[in-house]
Amino acid sequence: MQKHRIYSMAFADVYPHYVAKAERKDRTKTEVDEIIRWLTGYSQKQLDAQIASKTDFETFFKDAPATNPNRKLITGVVCGIRVEDIEEPLMQEIRYLDKLIDELAKGKSMDKILRTSTE
Repeated sequence: MQKHRIYSMAFADVYPHYVAKAERKDRTKTEVDEIIRWLTGYSQKQLDAQIASKTDFETFFKDAPATNPNRKLITGVVCGIRVEDIEEPLMQEIRYLDKLIDELAKGKSMDKILRTSTE
């Protein structure tokens, strides 16, 4: 089976688009980084190193120190597909990140995005 092309794309090539999407909606790079760290378990220093080394998406998620167990609480539609229904694990991780960035850009509070709210 052929891999999806996003798996071999450098995370560093997509990262500025995440930041730009957030900033267009008056959110910050700091919030984008917080979301990525929450999802993957990378420290800020580790995240910066992944970006600097132009790690591909597949390696970025494979090497994630501690994927957050609460990521399974992320539901909704990204690119017309429900994230909770995606069967391929790597694609689901990528879409989780996409969904969280979408929520940030839509103005959701960080506690709701990071699934820390008790509601």
